[in-house]
Amino acid sequence: MPIYYILDSNRVARERSNMPNRKIAADPVTGESERRGRRLLINRRLFFFGDEEFEGEATVLDISTNGCRATSLTEVTIGLVLKLSLFLQDQQWPLRIDQAVVRWVEGQCFGLEFISIRPAQRERLRALLMKSKA
Repeated sequence: MPIYYILDSNRVARERSNMPNRKIAADPVTGESERRGRRLLINRRLFFFGDEEFEGEATVLDISTNGCRATSLTEVTIGLVLKLSLFLQDQQWPLRIDQAVVRWVEGQCFGLEFISIRPAQRERLRALLMKSKA
């Protein structure tokens, strides 16, 4: 099933995948999408931690330098702030995101925006994305 993403006011990218059928809304003033950056389709384990002992496990379905899409049996809500540990292939230590915010939820799928990530961790993430380009 084709999925359409609004990338900017002049172009639309089409991709076949198992992503939920939804469009990314464009800003009504600028016409630009909320989504930024190249996304890499992956299937990796993610542990997330919130306030007051809230925690869960998820599977990351795609990732970019600014965020990711995940699915989990643990219910999350829009605006929830989480710490993340993402287990990447061929790396001994998980990628740590100090602060991520849930931006959308559709059933068991949800989108996270990375708000605070240490420079060394961001570099690991960029290296993963660049490696996938090659």
